[in-house]
Amino acid sequence: MAGSRLPRQLFLQGVAAVFMFAFASLYMQIPGLYGTDGILPARRTLRPQGKTRLQQLWEVPTLLWEAPRLGLDTAQGLELLSLLGALLGLGALLLRPLRHLLVYLLLWVAYLSVCQVGQVFLYFQWDSLLLETGFLAVLVAPLRLRQPPHRKQGPLGGLAGAWPHEGLPFWLVRWLLFRLMFASGVVKLTSRCPTWWGLTALTYHYETQCLPTPAAWLAHHLPVWLHRLSTVATFLIEIAVPPLFFAPIRRVRLAAFYSQVLLQVLIAVTGNYNFFNLLTLVLATALLDDQHLAAEPSRGRRRKAPAPWPQALLAVLSLLLELAIYGLLAYGTAHYFGLEVDWAQRSIHSRTTFTFHQFSQWLKTVTLPTMWLGVASLAWELLAAFWRWTQVQGCLRKLWAAVQLSVLGTATVAMFTISLVPYSYMEPGTHGRLWAGAHRLFGTVEHLQLASSYGLFRRMTGLGGRPEVVLEGSYDGHRWMEIEFMYKPGNVSRPPPVVAPHQPRLDWQMWFAALGPHTHSPWFTSLVLRLLQGKEPVIRLLQSNPARYPFHKQPPTYIRAQRYKYWFSQPGEQGRWWRRQWVEEFFPPVSLGDPKLETLLQQFGLEDKSPPRPRGSGGLLPQALLWARTQLAPLEAPTLLWGLVVAAGAARAMQALLAPLASPPAREEKLRPAPKKGEPATPAPDGCSSSAQAPRRKK
Repeated sequence: MAGSRLPRQLFLQGVAAVFMFAFASLYMQIPGLYGTDGILPARRTLRPQGKTRLQQLWEVPTLLWEAPRLGLDTAQGLELLSLLGALLGLGALLLRPLRHLLVYLLLWVAYLSVCQVGQVFLYFQWDSLLLETGFLAVLVAPLRLRQPPHRKQGPLGGLAGAWPHEGLPFWLVRWLLFRLMFASGVVKLTSRCPTWWGLTALTYHYETQCLPTPAAWLAHHLPVWLHRLSTVATFLIEIAVPPLFFAPIRRVRLAAFYSQVLLQVLIAVTGNYNFFNLLTLVLATALLDDQHLAAEPSRGRRRKAPAPWPQALLAVLSLLLELAIYGLLAYGTAHYFGLEVDWAQRSIHSRTTFTFHQFSQWLKTVTLPTMWLGVASLAWELLAAFWRWTQVQGCLRKLWAAVQLSVLGTATVAMFTISLVPYSYMEPGTHGRLWAGAHRLFGTVEHLQLASSYGLFRRMTGLGGRPEVVLEGSYDGHRWMEIEFMYKPGNVSRPPPVVAPHQPRLDWQMWFAALGPHTHSPWFTSLVLRLLQGKEPVIRLLQSNPARYPFHKQPPTYIRAQRYKYWFSQPGEQGRWWRRQWVEEFFPPVSLGDPKLETLLQQFGLEDKSPPRPRGSGGLLPQALLWARTQLAPLEAPTLLWGLVVAAGAARAMQALLAPLASPPAREEKLRPAPKKGEPATPAPDGCSSSAQAPRRKK
């Protein structure tokens, strides 16, 4: 990892961008989700129970405990944290001095704080993934604000200014990427989902995923044999390729990197998965190196000297091993998935040739070795860091480097040990045999969400048509009007939107609610109540422009919900993107004061008997938050997020244009003639530029 300075910078920029998107997206939804008139008011989650401040902070680690001291209620505290997080993320994305340990610590603490009160609307795997990645960014980010200029060889045994420990925590990013992808592939088969085992999952996925894009309609109508082959490719990329993340051969790691890029790009094009795909690509930067990112053009005039025979032999052996790896992957894929080319029909047939029992036995066999693979890879990184430490010159530098290496090395080993517990969840036998100390360590910090278990797209839903809940309102109980959402499917003539990197969290939860009875989603009863009350913050979650809401002038007297099944329309059906069929009543008709509604609110603990505390509005900070909300309220969330993207792109373009003008000494240094024979080179001391040059010797 010694040559990972550029990937680390790219990783830190990517994490900053993801934090910016996550905070900005959440900010736009806070009033409707967590405000006083929201679906799940955040003030209900933080109730002091006679404990000290430190006890409260440890048990529920959130800065929102201190919101009253600033004259803010919990929802206003959420707004403040989200605004500061978005601004800090934008700053760290654009300005290198802000890619500092303390900045990423603030970002992580702020997101952990909002997740503590986010309830069901922040219970997504990518929120846990962002917290774990954010904490790794704290370890990866430099402690010093200013970095010495780069040189080919410095007194620290590598690039000038590169301390021995700097690449060590970055290894944890690669380990996290491995855990994410390998577990996501494994759970598809351990779930016994018939579509994954039958290689038909993608014939349903594009249509039944939460928020498809227009490209999903096109992908859905691809040939079935191609869907089956794509499923095989998914298993290859998620199960067979991740162990290659630790391969000693550079080209193999780069091939693994581009396979992950391909998968994430295809997922992003066909589905709105907010910041998840970007975050996964950010993790994949751990597979890159400086040589690959620098992309320096080779100088054709310079001829490379022939390599010594040991190096040439090593290169040949490396190439043979690389070809063996690719050949083994190809053979294994063709064997275990029965790939056969049908030249007559111009298709490729595929089928699963192994059983669930065989896969379970294989998983028991490989889970523990993959952990030992991580141990071996981490041990190599520790040894390499120790060797770099031995090259440090100067007693004080060596002592300071030893302190940093000890602290970061201990933190890296501890984080790796903690991560083994959630990783082992996918194989119960291995989980039970895991070292007891790892379980104790994980249990101590579990509430900080430093490591989580993952397993995306475990089971395919909607095999007989995607279930969808449609809200309806009425003034008289006889004539009903549908209540449209901005993003989730409803109107069959409306094309699927493109909303990423924004995540409309209510729309996502509506997708989960449709998979079962409404009693499995208690928050839905609160949504019905707020719509009957005509609460504008909740209405804005459905339609950012209240004029598009059919009951914007007067709240409906009755609300009910119906469950439909949706399918993509067939090619040739003009003006229609969906077909649908009514299934059943999802939520009965209710009105304010209806005993059925009151019973449900009481059953789910959604009654708010205590009057809400008055929102702070007299101080400067509450007024500033109110002004910011007033300015941003007319915008749709995707517009705001893409505006941030455009602003960041424009700022980076300006930085690139102004960079040559800001460093004329560097250009002069390149143009300075080489010293004559007998004359010493005169660089500035310690690698710093200086106008005072050492005098030249006279002949």
